[in-house]
Amino acid sequence: MKNIKKSWIIIAVILLLAIIMYTSIKGTYNNMVTMDEGVSSQWAQVENVYQRRADLIPNLVATVKGYAEHERETFEAVTLARSKATSVTIDPTNLNEASMQQFQAAQDQLSSALSRLLVVVEKYPDLKANQNFLDLQTQLERTENRITVERMNFNTKSQEYNSFIRSFPKNIYASLFGFEKKAYFKAQEGAEKAPEVKF
Repeated sequence: MKNIKKSWIIIAVILLLAIIMYTSIKGTYNNMVTMDEGVSSQWAQVENVYQRRADLIPNLVATVKGYAEHERETFEAVTLARSKATSVTIDPTNLNEASMQQFQAAQDQLSSALSRLLVVVEKYPDLKANQNFLDLQTQLERTENRITVERMNFNTKSQEYNSFIRSFPKNIYASLFGFEKKAYFKAQEGAEKAPEVKF
């Protein structure tokens, strides 16, 4: 009789430990999935604001072209940079350092080309007074601000996710289930120096 009672106690303890283990793994796994989806969702928002910028560029170029037809090289550079920037896409499930650097490099080229386009504008006072151009310039400025905010939000989501999957014992579950660290946006080289802007 005592052996049967001991057996039931052992079985109950084993079942209780199994339930606790299952609940722990299930909860941690579900949190990792939720956080991973949060990072992917925020990445989609980053891509959304970059796409908005890319969509504004043809209108901006067309407006400037009307005033500065002989600046063909600048227009071609902007168009080429826009094409490259929109062709670089990243699968949100594979946000690693290499893919993030490739994406940032394409976006930095576009930013550089846009800067050259805005320098061209300085040569044409009538263009700077054109309401259509001013509206486009304002929209572009607002979009650049949105890009900054969304990149910052993305880095925050990635940091929360990375901290979660790297803490013990979640790091064990993360490696078992294939959850990997996400890359961050980093400031481009020389970003610590403020650009000189003249209007």
